[in-house]
Amino acid sequence: MSGPMFPLPEPMRLALEQAKAAAQRGEVPVGAVLTAPDGTVLAVASNRTREEKDPTAHAEMLAIREACRRLQSERLVGCDLYVTLEPCPMCAQAISFARIRRLYFAAEDPKMGGVYHGARIFSAPSCHHVPEIYEGIGAEEASALLRAFFAERR
Repeated sequence: MSGPMFPLPEPMRLALEQAKAAAQRGEVPVGAVLTAPDGTVLAVASNRTREEKDPTAHAEMLAIREACRRLQSERLVGCDLYVTLEPCPMCAQAISFARIRRLYFAAEDPKMGGVYHGARIFSAPSCHHVPEIYEGIGAEEASALLRAFFAERR
């Protein structure tokens, strides 16, 4: 089958654009978009760990920080996060702490993922909040970006 059977949600399309921008800057191509309960975009981010010399500057963390600043709250109740790659354990924990309503992610990350792989943060008994999770939206494009990025570096 060639291509998706339905158009990508606008926030995931924006996240994929952010992932492409990250790759152009030499960052791992991951993008994230956080939306308010009414669908308004609160934050758009991409990986900036190299640029900021900060191991926590993942796209999800930057989007969560910006959305919290905009809403003047440490909680993002009712908000949704769209990200191009399965969040790592650090980001998954932040998603839980922020009380994000829904997590949409494109590609799975068998090596570093923290949702369905590795630490499986949302399955841990210590996890106080689990978002609704929707995977695979835009997975082909996100996976292709990641493969191309890492192939160039080998």
